[in-house]
Amino acid sequence: MPQNESRPSPHRPWEDGWAPDTTRAPGTRRLWLAGALAVATVVACVTTIALSDRPGDEASRRTTATAPTGADARRGPGLISFATPSTPSTAATTAGAGPGGGPSSSTSPSPTPSPAVRHSTTATPSASSPVRPTPAAPAPASPRRSLRSVNYSDRYWHVSHGLVRLDPAAAGDARADSTFTVVPGLADRACLSLRTADGRYLRHRDFVLRAERDDGSSLFGRDATFCARPASAASGAVSLESVNYPGRFLRHQDFRLRLDPYQDSDLYRADSAFRFTSPLAG
Repeated sequence: MPQNESRPSPHRPWEDGWAPDTTRAPGTRRLWLAGALAVATVVACVTTIALSDRPGDEASRRTTATAPTGADARRGPGLISFATPSTPSTAATTAGAGPGGGPSSSTSPSPTPSPAVRHSTTATPSASSPVRPTPAAPAPASPRRSLRSVNYSDRYWHVSHGLVRLDPAAAGDARADSTFTVVPGLADRACLSLRTADGRYLRHRDFVLRAERDDGSSLFGRDATFCARPASAASGAVSLESVNYPGRFLRHQDFRLRLDPYQDSDLYRADSAFRFTSPLAG
């Protein structure tokens, strides 16, 4: 075989004329050793991870194999729990029982409202207007009557320009405007309404008494209905209380008839007391 002879080094020739081979790259053996070490390190890490995961998988398999199935498996602790559906026997036992052991919503009757929360259909007076409980006064025997003031005995109810005033007794044909027909109340037949000679009714609007045509509405009927109460200011006199504003009575103020809340004063009681008299108009 031919022998490869290295060329002698020009810097340091050996005694026998031999020189190292410079055709190979220096450090090749070290690179191989470093690569082998890296591969061994990777293999060791993969082996360690595989061995550490295997016991957990085995434990998980054992837990799954021994855990109860169906709805009972959901009863374990957790952030969210699900209710277990009732079995037929349980449903039969708990029939008619709702949440908390009360009646079931599917079988219990509809609850009836408590009397404390039922709303009244009529308006109630404010707390500042005390209601005076008084019995109803008897209706006048004759349907055609006039009304006279108690504390102004020479003045009568009188319709003037659509409003009701307290005026001295009129003369001639004007007496018809101070004569009214007493009829059963439009909103409550136990009370009364007052009709004028031309067919209008006395009703309050904006708490002022006036004569207007009946428009057939329920509001007009309530506004034109008053309940007569015995007046304490004079024997035989009456006070007229509104049906839709209990606690408010008709009284004169500046000789105009209006609806005001009851006041515990002698002046109010006198201003709200009237007498039914014989009709001024024949």
